[in-house]
Amino acid sequence: MLSSLAVFAVGFISRPVGALILGPMGDKLGRRAVLIVTVMGMGLITALIGLTPSYETIGIAAPIIIVVLRLLQGMMVGGEWTSAAAYIGESAPKRKRALYASLITATAGLAFLVGTVTAALLTAALDDAALSSWGWRLPFIASLFMAVIAVYIRRKLDDTPVYEEIERKRASNSIEHTSFATRARAFVLTLAFAGIFGVSLYYFITYANNHLSGPVGVPRIESLVVTGAAMVFYVAFNPLVGIVADKIGRRPVLLTGVIGLIVWSVPAFMLMNTGNPFLAFLGLVMFAFFVACCAVMNNVLLVEVFPASVRSTGSALGYNVAYALLAGPGPLIAASLVAATGMLVSPAFYVVAVAVVALAILWPMLKETKDVDITFG
Repeated sequence: MLSSLAVFAVGFISRPVGALILGPMGDKLGRRAVLIVTVMGMGLITALIGLTPSYETIGIAAPIIIVVLRLLQGMMVGGEWTSAAAYIGESAPKRKRALYASLITATAGLAFLVGTVTAALLTAALDDAALSSWGWRLPFIASLFMAVIAVYIRRKLDDTPVYEEIERKRASNSIEHTSFATRARAFVLTLAFAGIFGVSLYYFITYANNHLSGPVGVPRIESLVVTGAAMVFYVAFNPLVGIVADKIGRRPVLLTGVIGLIVWSVPAFMLMNTGNPFLAFLGLVMFAFFVACCAVMNNVLLVEVFPASVRSTGSALGYNVAYALLAGPGPLIAASLVAATGMLVSPAFYVVAVAVVALAILWPMLKETKDVDITFG
């Protein structure tokens, strides 16, 4: 498990590199251009992972190729999420930005759910030998066909009204000046809200299943069903959180999510550690609600805290640095804590620690942004 989660973490190291390349592209060429590049890149690279020969066939070259492809995959993702957030946020009606932002996190949650269901079906349908030799490759290869469909859809999109306004301001040399302090503050805020979102998300969608089927000893098919059922609730929570945030504001919803993770992480792991599928499900559903609060607020704040002319670059760098430092290694840190301490509840300590630091930053620094002018700067 430690080895597989280490390879998972590797993909996040290159995310800031992708942000450095794709972020400025989004500010100069538009959000739509980056969305086309990233989805085609992710689909092609993921398919190549599925086509990589086995260790038995090409030896040490196989894991080396997988790691290299994970790095390239991470670079593509480094521009995808924040470009999607910018595109949706800049295209949304002002009073429904959080609801529109929730569509990204909800559909991403739906994708995680489909992945979990696919894993469960393959596990149930194939024996271990078939699954490890060729069965695992099928979803990876299928991603290429999905990417072709996504490119077809995205090529038909117009760019956002905000980006078109930025272009008009550039042409007339009338872009409003924003200070370095304003941009630095936005970057620090992003490290905080993106960091706790990423850590809690990958605990929920990646580590929880491994924890249940590994250290806790729940049969793998049962752990997939439990985590999949909790993901259904996570998907449903996202638009509800978006609606609430559009009514009462971003700050109270985000702080609810962060404080909730501080309070609930230990109880959630205690419920999972019983090995009872129903209790594990209850622990994960509550955990999923607090993750959803952080998820939706992450997406809408990526748009609202950065000036328009540097939004793609700034949000991509802040978000992906947080993911590389905190979120990507999260499942590996969780498994390492169990291995080092022997305490099944110990992974919760990492979530709590990150949430406490995030709260210490967000409580004094985050102002309400619900009514901010996102065309400024």
